[in-house]
Amino acid sequence: MLKRIIYLTNFLLIFAFTLSAQTINLKIVETSDVHGAIFPYDLKNDKASNSSLAQVMTYLRKERSKPDQHVILLDNGDILQGDPIVYYYNFEKTDTVHLYADVMNYMKYNAGTVGNHDIEAGHDVYDKFIDELNFPWLAANAVRTSDGKPYFKPYTMVEIGLLRIAVLGLITPSIPNWLPEKIWEGIEFYDMIESAKKWLKEIKLREQPDMIIGLFHAGVDYTYAGQNADSYKNENASKLVAEQVTGFDIIFVGHDHAGWNFTAKNPEGKSVLILGTLAGAQTVAVANLTLTFDKICELWSIDSIEGEIINIKNYSPDEEFMEQFSPALEDAKLYVNRKIGEFDKAVSSRDAIFGPSEFTDLVHNIQLELTDADISFTAPLALNTQIKAGDVFVRDMFNLYRYENLLYTLSLKGQEIKDYLEYSCANWFNVMKDENDNLLKFKRDEDGNIQYSERTKSPELEERFYNYESAAGINYTVDVSKPEGGRVTISNLSDGRTFDFNSMYKVAVNSYRGNGGGGHLTRGAGIPQEKLADRILDSTEKDLRYYMMHWIEKQGTITPEVINNWKVLPESWWQKGKEKDYKIMFGR
Repeated sequence: MLKRIIYLTNFLLIFAFTLSAQTINLKIVETSDVHGAIFPYDLKNDKASNSSLAQVMTYLRKERSKPDQHVILLDNGDILQGDPIVYYYNFEKTDTVHLYADVMNYMKYNAGTVGNHDIEAGHDVYDKFIDELNFPWLAANAVRTSDGKPYFKPYTMVEIGLLRIAVLGLITPSIPNWLPEKIWEGIEFYDMIESAKKWLKEIKLREQPDMIIGLFHAGVDYTYAGQNADSYKNENASKLVAEQVTGFDIIFVGHDHAGWNFTAKNPEGKSVLILGTLAGAQTVAVANLTLTFDKICELWSIDSIEGEIINIKNYSPDEEFMEQFSPALEDAKLYVNRKIGEFDKAVSSRDAIFGPSEFTDLVHNIQLELTDADISFTAPLALNTQIKAGDVFVRDMFNLYRYENLLYTLSLKGQEIKDYLEYSCANWFNVMKDENDNLLKFKRDEDGNIQYSERTKSPELEERFYNYESAAGINYTVDVSKPEGGRVTISNLSDGRTFDFNSMYKVAVNSYRGNGGGGHLTRGAGIPQEKLADRILDSTEKDLRYYMMHWIEKQGTITPEVINNWKVLPESWWQKGKEKDYKIMFGR
């Protein structure tokens, strides 16, 4: 009798639990660092591509059609820069709703976080863009200086029946180190860890969410650019937040274009899933969850959670999407196909990786003429691109100059200019032992072998190529056989004047560099970050690419030439090292 009672009791308990439980299959999809890749078409090079939001839409339709699954769609920033079509809607076709806002509303995003390149577009662009979105654009740590409140919405709630999900947005706080103040005027960027702690406390108190998602436009590698776990306002603090702030179930990352899928442990030892995408809509990051709701306890539990990275090239463009937005694509094609001049020879960015080149010297010549500066600094902003001989079109300017930087004229002392170059060369060139050594400074493993990226299978450089700064307006040499810090010898200014280490010179640099990007002015020239603004003599109103286009239009025909104002010594070592490393970098 007792056994029957126990059996019946257990049966009733199981039956009651079954009645009280509700299960949800949830798929959370992240796009990030799309950089304007709306269509499967490369406007810069006038050819088809195989990654786009049009293809992401096909994946979404498939997943949304599953009757037993709910889909949440999130974006993690850097959408308003990178492709000519967003430049067109940012700065040229401004009398209508931004195409990217139209596209995101059509795709039914639930939330997004602002990226640094979205801020780079300027107040006029991102303030207008916010109003055109049908969903919240987040950044809890971007705070108004006037009242201390978030400039963007800090978080949002996504509800699926009884399930309440909080999404907290954070942006990398390093923006003032890269962008001119007028672009982010009225905003202060707070530390991510401090902000996460503050807002999680607020969210838990106000919302009592069942799950918390971090949507952070910041990377995973907190040691990047010489920082560490204790660096205040760390550029890439996403993993640090996961490890130091209790409450997150998932953190989606951006900014670093790396494609992440791993777990970290929070202070209580609980696993936090960390996911990120590649750039340009090549992939989406997906969290797959099964959650169960106990009606008696009124609690949700996460029964399973796993991440996956979906390769978008495996999906065809969505036909309805293309039909809806193809008129905008055709309009943008007309814009980028406008002829602005002619090049009487081809120029390649490849040469700029190894020393003096026509590619970077063209930019030097334009910067010097636009600013009337004594000296110009620039770096190649593309690793492997070419502008062909013949007609030059608007689209070619996006290969020549990738970012929407302003052009600054700074005041720098002669010694600071020398130290700036020493810093650049230390990060750029290997200290060669002989002519058979490598010219470039590659990353090395424990055995001294060149490291290759697991993702791209390409050799990894110690420093990003867009920090390989050279100078024009001065004549100098770089001796790669000498120790770092003592390799640059400046003989004179290129117009024949004596170069004085104690004199002040007018120097043309882009705004990224002028605001401290790459550390050339701060760690190299030794100018405190807070003093950089005092060195700015002048700034353009529009981005440098805009002025380049007009400069080329004015010239008509361009003959790219190497200025021949600097050399890498010993020259025989340089030639052999260049040949060796060219094959490593480009295969032939």
